[in-house]
Amino acid sequence: MASGVGEASLLVVGGGKVAVWRERCPGCRQERKVQAIDGIPYADFLYIWIACLCASLPIQSLFPYLYFMIRDLKVAKEEQDIGFYAGFVGATYFLGRTISAVPWGMFADKYGRKPCIVISILSVIVFNTLFGLSTTYWMAIVTRGLLGLLCGILGPIKAYASEVCRKEHQALGISLVTSSRAIALVIGPAIGGFLAQPAQKYPNLFSEESIFGRFPYFLPCFVISLLAAGSCIACIWLPETLHFHDDAKLEAIEELEAQVGHSESTKNLLKNWQLMSAIILYCIFSLHDTAYLEIFSLWAVSSRKFRGLSLTSQDVGTVLAFSGFGVLVYQLAIYPFLAKYFGPIKTFRPAAILSIILLTTYPFMANLHGLELKILINMASVLKNMFAATITIACNILQNTAVTQEQRGVANGISVTLMSMFKAVAPAAAGILFSWAQKHISGLFLPGDQILFLMLNMVSVIGLVLTFKPFFSLPNSMRHS
Repeated sequence: MASGVGEASLLVVGGGKVAVWRERCPGCRQERKVQAIDGIPYADFLYIWIACLCASLPIQSLFPYLYFMIRDLKVAKEEQDIGFYAGFVGATYFLGRTISAVPWGMFADKYGRKPCIVISILSVIVFNTLFGLSTTYWMAIVTRGLLGLLCGILGPIKAYASEVCRKEHQALGISLVTSSRAIALVIGPAIGGFLAQPAQKYPNLFSEESIFGRFPYFLPCFVISLLAAGSCIACIWLPETLHFHDDAKLEAIEELEAQVGHSESTKNLLKNWQLMSAIILYCIFSLHDTAYLEIFSLWAVSSRKFRGLSLTSQDVGTVLAFSGFGVLVYQLAIYPFLAKYFGPIKTFRPAAILSIILLTTYPFMANLHGLELKILINMASVLKNMFAATITIACNILQNTAVTQEQRGVANGISVTLMSMFKAVAPAAAGILFSWAQKHISGLFLPGDQILFLMLNMVSVIGLVLTFKPFFSLPNSMRHS
């Protein structure tokens, strides 16, 4: 191990892997810390969780009020067209992320995980605030697109979560990244559902002449931006995990790694079928989850005459927040035990099958009213999000175990790029399909709303099929887990 600032030591560790230890290298310091501590790094996990939460809130808070925001922007000529325009607002965020995901992964692998996280949080503060001040449809589109373009946290943070802890705690670390989405599903919809249109909901607190009356969707965005500002301050305590070895010996070390077969060129990542099969699964189910959330939010607030549930933005916010709380408890208290005893694949497939069965019942909820409807829609939403979380965590674990640490930033960048392409398509396609279903409630072999959810289920069926050979290849490290 290096004893001085200017010295480097070569160590051969398990499996013949060559490691370099430098005193000034933040990655080396963090790796030593990880190896010296047997327990869970609670503080590091907390900072990761807070950063992921603030990056997820702008996505999750949008859905309870998106329908009403598009209506108020007066871009839709008919009520049935609101879903069409709403879909493109959600799509532009993911389109921006598609363009920037790989560059952000390369940035994180070259300059460090921490700068990438800080820049992403700053973009939330700026562009989420501007989105809340949108006065035209195109302003909303542009600000959401720029937010997706500059918020590059998703890929690097998953690599980061697996680098701040021992191997036995990686499942918990990655599940915490995903649990930030779960808590965002609690806080985000509550913020969006209860704080949108505050002058109408709380006239004693907000006047129509105030900034929150003139910009009825600014308050939820402003609150999220304040939380992001606090998160940006918390990033000061984030440790850097990337290794910086700036000396002539690095080239020799890289050659030695290549000789023992423990290094794979970045250009060959696309040929790594274990990685790519996991990414393809992730993309398919990401498309399904994003389309589901878009359709559910639009369907829940749409009129009964279109086979909707006629719920308010507060009702939708409550349902999504309750289901998010249920998923959070599941991810923290139940899923780690399931993953430990059964592994990710054995929990993956049942979750996909049960999700398909559950979604088949959704159209029939339009026949319910009152307390019966509220109980069943909350139960169904909790279960649906639990199944989705099981699948997402498994995909993330599979991706990170298929590559070496040095490649995780770029590998997750590729994953986020492809996933974001699917997620960019999902809201637009879901909005178009939703508008079509509302215009074809009757006259077809099935009512339009049943066809809508049937199409969603077809995506899950495709994903389920892809978990079997020859489409899927399990990483070597997990074959006997």
